[in-house]
Amino acid sequence: MLQRKDAPLILVVEDEPLVRLDITLAMVDAGFSVIEVPDAEQAIDLLESRHSIGLVFTDVELAGSLDGFELAEQIKTRWPHIPVLVTSGRATPKPEIADSFIPKPYDTSAVISQARELAA
Repeated sequence: MLQRKDAPLILVVEDEPLVRLDITLAMVDAGFSVIEVPDAEQAIDLLESRHSIGLVFTDVELAGSLDGFELAEQIKTRWPHIPVLVTSGRATPKPEIADSFIPKPYDTSAVISQARELAA
């Protein structure tokens, strides 16, 4: 976990290590604290144990048994107060499961801007 004091905590869910590292570092540089995981199962474990997560940023295509859409649906059901920002290069989520969507390849500044808006 990369943490800044008094910064909103973002959970990044991305199975591609370099993509995950890139967006994590960009978010930290933008003033967020970040926890990063490679799959939805680990994301759910963190959401169950940490009550300070202020936003989830997830890709749709993930390794493991759940994809990003299923993760977003579980978050909306179990933690409706946590905004979900979804990204994908192939699919667009239904509006009721994602608070915002950014298509891949994304501009990092667009992700940061949306994350600021949603975490506020």
